[in-house]
Amino acid sequence: MSKHRVVVLKIVAKQLTVTQAAAEYGISRTHLYRLLARFQTDPLDDLEPRPRRPKSNPAATSEEVRSRIISLRQHLAGNGDDAGPVTIAWHLELEGHRPPSTSTIRRILTTPGLIIPEPKKRPKSSIIRFEAAQPNETWQSDFTHWQLSDGTDVEILNWLDDHSRYLLRCTPHAPVTGDIVVAAFLAAAEEHGIPASTLTDNGSVYTSRFTGGRNAFEYLLRTLNIRQKNGRPGRPTTQGKVERFHQTQKRWLAARPMPTTLADLQHLLDEFRDHYNEHRPHRANDRRTPGDTYRATPKALPAGGRDGHYRIRYDKVDKDGKLSLRRAGKMHHVGVGRHHIGKRVFALIDETTVTIVHIETGEILSEATIDPSRNYWRNRLNPRNRT
Repeated sequence: MSKHRVVVLKIVAKQLTVTQAAAEYGISRTHLYRLLARFQTDPLDDLEPRPRRPKSNPAATSEEVRSRIISLRQHLAGNGDDAGPVTIAWHLELEGHRPPSTSTIRRILTTPGLIIPEPKKRPKSSIIRFEAAQPNETWQSDFTHWQLSDGTDVEILNWLDDHSRYLLRCTPHAPVTGDIVVAAFLAAAEEHGIPASTLTDNGSVYTSRFTGGRNAFEYLLRTLNIRQKNGRPGRPTTQGKVERFHQTQKRWLAARPMPTTLADLQHLLDEFRDHYNEHRPHRANDRRTPGDTYRATPKALPAGGRDGHYRIRYDKVDKDGKLSLRRAGKMHHVGVGRHHIGKRVFALIDETTVTIVHIETGEILSEATIDPSRNYWRNRLNPRNRT
């Protein structure tokens, strides 16, 4: 029998007065009268203290939102997407719900065991972060390994904008080579513009600085006035954004059937690129998508570089000493010279001029004036063509 019931029964049996019971048991007179009223209403009441929690809370998360939080967690995780509280809040807001705080979402997910506690991580305050101020100020690049359904190892080459985390280009190869890096960079540049700088590791496809000389990618960057930055050996955190991005990419790919061919994998990567850029919030972007962030700010340009519109073409000089390119739906041929047959080159094409550069030495091999009325454009650097 509880202490409160004993006191009340003694008062009812007139063994103690309310004043005496209050003094003997250390209970206030006000509370004793409250207990007596409860006893008279329900003699079977055990008179234990009742919880003071309100029966309802108008600010509590509705059952509809709670259920949606759990279903979003399961759907996003099953789709290989980020399924953290910040991302869930973003999706709730898109659906017209008023999302609760991220801590509330975390508690809702923890109760049914949908969040597994992780080992204590390094405090964020100890991490020195850097971020480019504008789109195209710095492009990060790296490649990561994946497998086809028959176990064939392939490599996925990624180009990521440092400011917005926008995925500029992602392509599969077996394996990635120096020529592929150049071709992929030029394709990304033609679509998104020339960056002011690049940031990569010290892989041989990006730099030859530890083996002497320059490789094709380095000559290309120097010709375009693009600053090349490389991380310190053994310090992958310098390229932390693209390294972390690989986890997101692989988690998404792992949630889908393994591709059979490189073409199948490219199809998956194209789907991923659209989803990642346009339909997925990024915590580093204040819950905006990389695409929205990339388009929100004017793009940076190389120091002293061209600010006009121009194309870049990567090719080889053909057996006739010419380079062929299509302009306005018509094929034209640029004279380079028979002594340059087979050389790997890239062509800078603006509104009036084509400049052809040897990719292995950085030497300008040809300059030609664009004349839409002619099929063949002469090399102005050839003394015989000067007037």
